[in-house]
Amino acid sequence: MAPSSLRATWLLTAGMEGIGYRKITGCSSSARSAACRASKTNKEKPEEGSMLRVSKVLMFAAIALLVSGVVIAQELKPITLPAPQTHGGKPVMDALALRATSRDFVSTDLPMQTLSNLLWAAWGINRPDQGKHTAPSSNNKQEMSLYVALESGLYLYVPESQLLKQIHNRDIRKATGKQDFVEIAPVNLIYVSDLIKAGVSNPDKAGPEALNTSAINTGFMAQNVYLWCASEKLACVVRGWVDIPELSKAMELAPHQRIIIAQTVGYPKK
Repeated sequence: MAPSSLRATWLLTAGMEGIGYRKITGCSSSARSAACRASKTNKEKPEEGSMLRVSKVLMFAAIALLVSGVVIAQELKPITLPAPQTHGGKPVMDALALRATSRDFVSTDLPMQTLSNLLWAAWGINRPDQGKHTAPSSNNKQEMSLYVALESGLYLYVPESQLLKQIHNRDIRKATGKQDFVEIAPVNLIYVSDLIKAGVSNPDKAGPEALNTSAINTGFMAQNVYLWCASEKLACVVRGWVDIPELSKAMELAPHQRIIIAQTVGYPKK
């Protein structure tokens, strides 16, 4: 629950618990004096004040909950990426000659156009009429998901509409690997397999062998990134040194979603 929602809940609970209802005792049939009637009237007034306090607490709680809902909705903002530039770049043979691993990054953010091109190279749709991708998948199951960890939060790449769907606004780059550079580089990609899409009958009890084809598919995607980075003079490294349970929790993944590897991309340190 968001902090604003917690505050609203506390307000409602504290307000209700802080209101004391007084029992009003009526005058006996033998007591009809003005003093008795005055006493009864005086006992009713605190009760009326208590009911007023109830109304105010409920009103403020409702407002707080409404505001908290608006804040939460505003916090999760998708990023609409520019259309990828699918022409140009170095010839394939030149990119293969330049392909390399680098672990030295600077923190400079990638421009949105560069980020769009990178994600399209990794897992974009290159045949829209067939819904097929730049990387193959076994039996066209397309069980892979590409998550992007940025300083502004965690995102899911949606290739059909070329946008980044925000999962949350926490910077989890440090959780994407055990290396020091993962929290310095601007982009960390996390390759995730959906075991249900992969056709695994019992995802909760699936062993490592269930991820064999997803691991191969991830290799295709990661190599696309390597070649694209070579063409664009960017640094990248694929990483298997990941605390998968910790990262899965930070990413809020479902049990049938499994992390394969991560890959870091950014400008090289000179």
